[in-house]
Amino acid sequence: MRWAHTILLGVTAAACNVGPPEDLIFLDGRGVAAVGDSLVAVTRQDSNGVVVVDRRSGAVYWRAVNALESPHHVQQSGDAWYVSNVRNGEAEIVVFDLDWQLTDRISLAEVSATPHQFAVLPDGRVVVEAADGRLAALGPDSLTTFALTEQSSRTGLVVAALGGVLHAVPDRTVTLYNGLGRVRWRLEWPWQPTAYPTDLAVDPRGRIHLMAGEGVGQPSFVAFTFSAVTGEVIRWSMPGGIATFSVNRVGDIDADDPARWLGGR
Repeated sequence: MRWAHTILLGVTAAACNVGPPEDLIFLDGRGVAAVGDSLVAVTRQDSNGVVVVDRRSGAVYWRAVNALESPHHVQQSGDAWYVSNVRNGEAEIVVFDLDWQLTDRISLAEVSATPHQFAVLPDGRVVVEAADGRLAALGPDSLTTFALTEQSSRTGLVVAALGGVLHAVPDRTVTLYNGLGRVRWRLEWPWQPTAYPTDLAVDPRGRIHLMAGEGVGQPSFVAFTFSAVTGEVIRWSMPGGIATFSVNRVGDIDADDPARWLGGR
């Protein structure tokens, strides 16, 4: 299976696994939100809450189950949790305090082309992929253009990364913007058209990962790591049928078992 037009064969995986446990980056095909070294949060398909795992104790908690209908993307920023949701057919971002008490609902019905993708900047603006070929930044009382982007027949992926925004436009580009919407690096789409991106994640060490799949029925999945400096793909996993991945301290990516992180569920 050919996943990339160019692969850096000179990068080799480290043989040891030292230090803290692995960082979960994708669970069942969805990007995981890391909060320091202590918590990870993720949504699950066909569930209306957020799973929060305390890595120190192994405890698993379900949060916001009464406030969400179809959640997907999760991010913690400042003193708030942000969760994408579709409620009564309309896209929104639901905001909670650190104790998971509902504080706000931000409607995306007239703004976003990708209801489950967003990135919260350090200043509190929420960046989404708008329907007119741009990234739009939502403030408390404003809607401004964050960056102009290329358009694709497939919707893109957005995640907060390194104080800015990572935007993956299938079959076009992968771009890292700083907090002002200026390009830090841009990578021409390196994968074959048959490969489809499923989600993005940033681990506690700031490493940026993308998961892609290929095939139907029993698809194969691969997780890639981008260089934060150049955007080059510097590490990747072997293709496999599992859509859950973790990354260790030195950056090696391995397929993982969801039950190991969810207390056997």
